[in-house]
Amino acid sequence: IDLPVDVQVAEIEFDIATYEPLVVHRPAATRGQARKAIEMLNAAERPLIVAGGGIVNADAAGLLVEFAELTGVPVVPTLMGWGTIADDHPLYAGMVGLQTSHPYGNASMLESDFVLGIGNRWANRHTGGVETYTRGRTFVHVDIEPTQIGRVFAPDFGITSDAGAALKVFIEVARELAAAGELRDRSDWAGQVRARKVLGQRKTHFDNVPIKPQRVYEEMNRAFGPDVRYVSTIGLSQIQASQLLHVYKPRHWINAGQAGPLGWTLPAALGVATADPDATVVALSGDYDFQFLIEELAVGAQFNIPYIHVLVNNSYLGLIRQAQRAFSMDYYVQLDFDNINSPEVGGYGVDHVKVVEGLGCKAIRVHEPDDIGPALEEAKKLIVEHRVPVVVECILERVTNVSMGLDIDNIVEFEELALSAADAPTATALLD
Repeated sequence: IDLPVDVQVAEIEFDIATYEPLVVHRPAATRGQARKAIEMLNAAERPLIVAGGGIVNADAAGLLVEFAELTGVPVVPTLMGWGTIADDHPLYAGMVGLQTSHPYGNASMLESDFVLGIGNRWANRHTGGVETYTRGRTFVHVDIEPTQIGRVFAPDFGITSDAGAALKVFIEVARELAAAGELRDRSDWAGQVRARKVLGQRKTHFDNVPIKPQRVYEEMNRAFGPDVRYVSTIGLSQIQASQLLHVYKPRHWINAGQAGPLGWTLPAALGVATADPDATVVALSGDYDFQFLIEELAVGAQFNIPYIHVLVNNSYLGLIRQAQRAFSMDYYVQLDFDNINSPEVGGYGVDHVKVVEGLGCKAIRVHEPDDIGPALEEAKKLIVEHRVPVVVECILERVTNVSMGLDIDNIVEFEELALSAADAPTATALLD
């Protein structure tokens, strides 16, 4: 917060003797509201739960999983709700949307007939075209902010409530129905959702040189366990990472949401590593996001804040380049040039390794896909030894188009889906 000097020194009339702070209002769903919502869910044939960031803010991920397991209803996390249910949980249905989504998640949404949204916003990159998203489905929307109810589309039933408070009373009502033998068995529908996961995996195992970015995320899945905290911001790297990485716990995917603040990743990672100094913190940036606030690496060196920063470098503003395809445009959005001081960079412009080392940190550059895994392992050792940020730069192919579209029933896939377990060896649902 930046306050001008005149504001800081100004005098105002203030009666401290009578001042009382505003009471923070935290609305809670009533039994009657919960009963109606659960009855609507119970009447559906193919229900889904959409779990938003409000569940994370309410520290209610445990309640969400309890409710999902009690009712047997599969869960679709939003980008901000990722981690509220583990990626490998049997009721995890995948993400839905235009960019940060999975083919199986979109397919299950299109097959559903009822959606219970909890703590979510129906953001446009999740819904895409509202007509496609809502057609043939009944919606219940729960959110703590009353202006969010009906903002994007009118739900069939809306509840203004804190996500955790709503889940508690939902569980109570669902338990009563289960005790009375009135809660429907969802095993068949949940089995269909799991089957789509097996058949809808994107391919990650490529041996191409320059490296294809999918291979980077495969190696990250292999190198980092369920306790890793990922930090990312925007661009093709963030979009494709959310399609291919795995998150297992709330607050283990730290993201700027729909905002587009290039450069946010690096200082955010320093903040996460400071807040949880015992965690393995891994940031992910494209080259332009990384360059925006690269000087902040010196803060990590100065105050000994160790974390790993995976830099996927295609020397391109990739999301802008891909967006231009729809308009038959190809304006120059490259970042490449022949660096006269670093010919080993091979025309990719800025020598990030030299800059990182000049700022007091460690860096590793990778050109071959088989070297990604060893580089990540080396980075883990270096952050322990030196207690500074360690950058792993992966030199990518210049042009990669990432799966996306304008409607959830029309996502363009630029690569074939995985046909065997060898195509996606770190997927949470493996093909035979």
